[in-house]
Amino acid sequence: MLDQAMNPQVECVPNFSEGRSRAVISGIRRAILSADEVLLLDQTMDADHNRSVFTLAGSPGGVVQAVLRAGEAAVDTIDLRAQRGVHPRIGALDVVPLVLLEGMTSEELVAVARQLGQRIWDELEVPVYYYGDAAVVEHRRRLENVRRGGFEGLLKSLPDAQERRPDVGGPGLHPTAGACAIGVRKFLIAYNIDLTTPDVSIAKRIAGEIRESAGGLASVKALGLKLSSRNTVQVSMNLTDYERTPPHQVFETVRDRAKELGASVASAELIGLIPRAALQGAPAEFAATFRFDQILENRIDSVRGGEPIEH
Repeated sequence: MLDQAMNPQVECVPNFSEGRSRAVISGIRRAILSADEVLLLDQTMDADHNRSVFTLAGSPGGVVQAVLRAGEAAVDTIDLRAQRGVHPRIGALDVVPLVLLEGMTSEELVAVARQLGQRIWDELEVPVYYYGDAAVVEHRRRLENVRRGGFEGLLKSLPDAQERRPDVGGPGLHPTAGACAIGVRKFLIAYNIDLTTPDVSIAKRIAGEIRESAGGLASVKALGLKLSSRNTVQVSMNLTDYERTPPHQVFETVRDRAKELGASVASAELIGLIPRAALQGAPAEFAATFRFDQILENRIDSVRGGEPIEH
């Protein structure tokens, strides 16, 4: 746990390619909690995505230790050859974004990312790609370029395709755990909106219209997904810069477009936490949809005070 006198310097949001086995995720959770100088702030698990996301905050050394221990648990228990879900993935320990909180420079955090990547290869034999501000190849700054084609696509192209080889390790993948993508980025808000229709074409159409790469909303990435277990569809989004496009604007845009297409919003879901600043200027009714403990700053204070997270 984090020393009570120490302020967290780094947020880390590791994504694991398992969202159905509670035994596997409990093992990863125990591994994270065994690390020093780190707080476990949040945990989510989704069967349709077949993915679990943890939110950590701590010292650079504590975060590196926690990710390595959790990564070892993931490599030992997740086999991508049998894993299936609607969320794209390249690894058991799939994505490890690092976010600067305080007390460091971006350059120093990139150095932490590079140290972590080298240790993941040396200790777990999982090759690593760097993305975001940690990228060593410019076209890999965007995570979607790193994981295009997923685990199966990389298996087919490696080790022959030089342009797809990992930045650290390889040139092939770990046979069951794939590869890991480590990035340094701004605070990202993972936000999903479920619609009152089973027609996935509606979700795909909305996602295609709002994503920045198609000329939609700035700093928004979106996918339209079918959630078979719920018999509904979802617009699954990453908001990569809430200062450019705040979450309430995204919600209103999806809601209004769904209405035009004959559907409506069934529910909305935050994956992880949201900084207080992201809700500044939002309508009161929208801000009220987030619980007190979903606000990053509130959650850090609560966990440091000894309050456990739900799991």
